[in-house]
Amino acid sequence: MTPPPLHSRLVLGMRVDATTYEDAAERILDWTCRKESRCVYCATVSQVMEGHDTPRIQAIMNEADLVTPDGMPLVWGLRVLGFKSATRVYGPDLTPIILEMASINSIPVGIYGASSVALERFVRAMTERFTKLNVVYAYSPPYRSLTPAEDKRVIEDIGRSGARILFVGIGNPRQEIWMAEHRAKIQAVMLGIGAAIDFLGGSKPQAPRWMMGLGLEWLYRLATEPRRLWKRYLTQNPRFMVLFALQLLGIKLRQAAIIKTAG
Repeated sequence: MTPPPLHSRLVLGMRVDATTYEDAAERILDWTCRKESRCVYCATVSQVMEGHDTPRIQAIMNEADLVTPDGMPLVWGLRVLGFKSATRVYGPDLTPIILEMASINSIPVGIYGASSVALERFVRAMTERFTKLNVVYAYSPPYRSLTPAEDKRVIEDIGRSGARILFVGIGNPRQEIWMAEHRAKIQAVMLGIGAAIDFLGGSKPQAPRWMMGLGLEWLYRLATEPRRLWKRYLTQNPRFMVLFALQLLGIKLRQAAIIKTAG
């Protein structure tokens, strides 16, 4: 059964889809069964701001097959923009759902990303959790652009492995660029999952659920990795709030102008 059409909104010019865990899983399973090359991104405020500042990133996000609201601010944004029942589709929660689906349906999966230690921990944890899971490819790439020869080998290795779902976790915006560049070269549904490999494998701690629900996960992550994340959260988050408020104000002004013209 083909999933229904997606409903979306633009948040600072970047598309965010009003999806759910069930809906996302159904779409990924449908594409996988059709052996299609697809891109699925789990969007955060960081990605919205990367797109706002870099048109190429925004174009990549907007050309994706599915963009889930990974961060709570985007869920709230969807609700304000008309989808009152919008819910979060968080990468570290979506990942085990897709892995379980792959296990049940005998779909081979691959993982591209994280450090070698974190990758090993993730694969061990997930294969222990889902005993029928078939991980046919796992690679920790260097933290630099691959040479053409290295990239060619990666594409060939993934193809030979038979992976039909590929989890990509090399950080934003590197993973979105990488997935877009490898679309059609890799015949698999590619999911950009960011730090999910580290979280689910136990290499990094996750924020408590109550902090996630209040949209305070960024504060927990900032406290655990201040040197790496201070710029992302202390500059991008306030800018997002101001710019999104201006977007809403612009919408209200346009609506008022339409009403005035009609009257």
